[in-house]
Amino acid sequence: SLAGSPVTLKILQNWVPRVSHYFDKEHYTYVGHQIVIQESIEHFGAVVWPGALALSQYLESNQEQFNLKDKKVLEIGAGTGLLSIVACILGAHVTATDLPEVLENLSYNISRNTQNLNMHKPEVKKLVWGEDLNEDFPASTYHYDFILATDVVYHHAALDPLLATMVYFCKPGTVLLWANKFRFSTDYEFLEKVCNIFNTTILAEFPESNVKLLKATVGEN
Repeated sequence: SLAGSPVTLKILQNWVPRVSHYFDKEHYTYVGHQIVIQESIEHFGAVVWPGALALSQYLESNQEQFNLKDKKVLEIGAGTGLLSIVACILGAHVTATDLPEVLENLSYNISRNTQNLNMHKPEVKKLVWGEDLNEDFPASTYHYDFILATDVVYHHAALDPLLATMVYFCKPGTVLLWANKFRFSTDYEFLEKVCNIFNTTILAEFPESNVKLLKATVGEN
């Protein structure tokens, strides 16, 4: 069930005017750091979507409630890497994952934005939802404090594998933070499935962009 009343927020204009002439670079400011993101028009995963902006903003503003310092964080569908970079700046041990064809741009963005900072070195790994999870991320070895996911639900055919992936990584004590722009009836159907499986709370809503931010846990938490 969805507990409590969500906070209504706006996605702040946390990106700043571009200082370069490249059409494919966007400049953002979070947690006092300028972050330069190279986007690509070739893949959905290589563009910054509103859910990433919403969750980056929320983590920056709610560091006491969601303290990422020294926590193990997994981002699924990391895309351009903006959210993983913000989590790194907030002190987390970050593993950013996505499809193989997205990893080159993802690695580039994460490396260029974290290489000179005194923080845990982030890791970039391939993760195809629902495939080879126990081989690539054996449950005996991999346990995460937070799972981050933004705009992973849209009009695609991998919703069941995505849900299976969320279930696989969400152990007792793990917090799943999922921000998504809700566009289609299938998005709401996926939300209903999440609510049936996890203890789910809507933390915030961003009405002008149709983004909802949810917290989901299993077990006692």
